[in-house]
Amino acid sequence: MPHPRQARLRTVPPGGLPVALDGAWWPRTDDLPAELPSLLASVPHGWRGIASASVDGELWQPMPGRVLIGSHVVRLHRARVARDPHTICLLAPGHGRWDLLVVPPGTPPAEAASLMDRTVGGRL
Repeated sequence: MPHPRQARLRTVPPGGLPVALDGAWWPRTDDLPAELPSLLASVPHGWRGIASASVDGELWQPMPGRVLIGSHVVRLHRARVARDPHTICLLAPGHGRWDLLVVPPGTPPAEAASLMDRTVGGRL
């Protein structure tokens, strides 16, 4: 199995005040099952045991109900009530929940970098 590419991910530093978003992710495509392995390989070490990912909006192409990543099954859900169509919620039972802004794949690099910086800096 090829090693996944490094995800374009920025997370809020641990230990700060509570935040609305835990970071920002800029996937390369709109294929969530193809993008998820690199995202999960890139999340901070403390974000362990992610069992499901919830998304909303028109951003993602059709997807299965679950995906096998290594030997780990991750359930995929389309949220029925949108917090924001450009977010992904990662859930790890007993460990936590992490919400990330999803920068659409076709976003120009300068705009994507700005969105990610503002999200991590708490100014979004």
